[in-house]
Amino acid sequence: MEEKKDGHPYNEAPDLQIVNDQGQIEEKALAVVLHGAKEEAQKAIEAEDFEGAMRALSRLRQPVDAFFDKVTVNAEDPTLRANRLRLLNDIREATRTVADFSRIEG
Repeated sequence: MEEKKDGHPYNEAPDLQIVNDQGQIEEKALAVVLHGAKEEAQKAIEAEDFEGAMRALSRLRQPVDAFFDKVTVNAEDPTLRANRLRLLNDIREATRTVADFSRIEG
């Protein structure tokens, strides 16, 4: 697996089939909400609606909290572990996009 320029190796999108087949309920909830929130945030950014982007990402709080409370990222299965780390990286990338947008906003 290739590393991104920032040194993070989990640059691929999470495999939703792995989440569906092996994921815990908290992991499944996070994957579903993350997908929708990322799309909604991106549309809001394109419309220059920073508040809308923040509202979209704020929906992630509860599933992220549940994920960290219940799901062990360091699963024995290396494929499952990598997929969970990709999920977390997607959260990081989504929030970074909104943070970058806020710097250029007015």
